[in-house]
Amino acid sequence: MKRLLLAFMLVFALLLTSSFLEPATAKSVYCGQKCKARCSKAGVKDRCVKYCELCCEKCKCVPSGTYGNKHECPCYRDLKNSKGKPKCP
Repeated sequence: MKRLLLAFMLVFALLLTSSFLEPATAKSVYCGQKCKARCSKAGVKDRCVKYCELCCEKCKCVPSGTYGNKHECPCYRDLKNSKGKPKCP
């Protein structure tokens, strides 16, 4: 009986874990693609993509185009760094 309960708990834990991992991967792919497009003309692409992905993970959106259009995503627009300047490219 204890083995059956242990097996059930193990299967349940694996199913629960896999359900949490899949949405995170999908979200990362979404942000990666959007930020790659957003930063395609940036001078320092890897830094642009890094901060864009941080903002995308938090705000769940990225403005269209390579510059501007931040009105499309107020959260993205309003994030600031420690110096009070815009955090998101």
